[in-house]
Amino acid sequence: QGKGKKVVKARDLWTEIIRSQIEAGMPCMLFKDACNRKSNQQNLGTIRSSNLCTEIIEYTSPTETAVCNLASIALPRYVREKGVPVESQPAKLVGSIGSKNRYFDFDKLAEVTAIITRNLNKIIDVNYYPVETAKRSNFRHRPIGIGVQGLADTFILLGMAFESPEAKQLNKDIFETIYYHALKASCDLAREVGPYETYAGSPISKGKLQQDLWSADHYDGSDVQSDVKPSGRWDWEALRENIAKNGVRNSLVVAPMPTASTSQILGNNECFEPYTTNIYHRRVLSGEFVVVNKHLLHDLTEMGLWSPALKNRIIYEEGSVQKIPEIPEDLKLIYKTVWEIKQKEIVNMAADRGHYIDQSQSMNIHMEKADFKRVSALHFYAWRKGLKTGLYYLRTRAATGAIKFTVDTTKLNVIEAAAETESEDDDKSSNGTAVAPNVSCSLKNRDECLSCGS
Repeated sequence: QGKGKKVVKARDLWTEIIRSQIEAGMPCMLFKDACNRKSNQQNLGTIRSSNLCTEIIEYTSPTETAVCNLASIALPRYVREKGVPVESQPAKLVGSIGSKNRYFDFDKLAEVTAIITRNLNKIIDVNYYPVETAKRSNFRHRPIGIGVQGLADTFILLGMAFESPEAKQLNKDIFETIYYHALKASCDLAREVGPYETYAGSPISKGKLQQDLWSADHYDGSDVQSDVKPSGRWDWEALRENIAKNGVRNSLVVAPMPTASTSQILGNNECFEPYTTNIYHRRVLSGEFVVVNKHLLHDLTEMGLWSPALKNRIIYEEGSVQKIPEIPEDLKLIYKTVWEIKQKEIVNMAADRGHYIDQSQSMNIHMEKADFKRVSALHFYAWRKGLKTGLYYLRTRAATGAIKFTVDTTKLNVIEAAAETESEDDDKSSNGTAVAPNVSCSLKNRDECLSCGS
């Protein structure tokens, strides 16, 4: 078009992009071919960008401004206790102890997904639009975006390590359920009031769902493509027949977003990410206080291990429990932080659920020792896996830890030794017989607890 002023070598541009990501965490990385090949809006034209958080992949033009109509599902609320009536269960379970008696309620998730789909569709009709181009786009294509929060909490409640085969399967099953029932509810709406305006010519109008677009999309490195198959829990063939007959009311339905604010409100970890740390200091206007992973705190308290000395040790280890000998190995696996999980596994799980995500997902990458070779290799791996979003933010941290102002490292061993001596004394009554260990935090009166009363 004659607008170019300078030619830049692709390798030089690639180098500068990665250098910026290592230094500043951005720019984000999206794969344009995957975004368009796997989009149900590909009949409208070429999609040129995402939103800020890289999970909204929608068509825009000079006359249309794409709109995201979003809601997130708090996944921990669907973990149930076996044999306990739903109405008598606590609003929120905590910790991994007792996980053998728990299960994930897919039927309830399906029910709520359908309700959310209908509600988001209704919001499109009643919402206020500041510009006409946004209203035109929303009314023509009616996209919605259902996301999740607390996936890591859900794994913990069920006693699953984030990288375990069980967690990987649950990850796929959850998003299969959400995608299936969002489409089913959208199809029911289409039967009532008709499909969205630009439905004709879209992949879904031709019988192609998101998993079909993934199966048809192959790269040179297709040997690393995910092998995702339906769980058998839902009748996909019946849904395909109903869509062929009635269409769908919404062009797009699933878009896992960051959920930074709402996760704080509901007490969940963000979206589908692992925990970044198990203990940290939070600064707000009213002051500074220690925040502990509530699940870890619960488990250690139930096991009689929680103490000021152990808290100091976790702070000293920068929120990690991997080098603390008192903590059992099974808990160490469950409470790995994102820095201790291979980032290829994060990409693999994103690709697995990607088969059921018709927009995209806000995926962050965490690297302790980020360099050009590692970051570049991970980008190519994510591209070969077929992801639409290869990176939202690159999170890095120094290989050497920051100075622990909150922990006197010269006294750490003294504190631990004193705690051990105190524990031995407490374990014996006046007549020398063993008694139950003194628990520092009962979790029953949180307001009186220095660790969790903030």
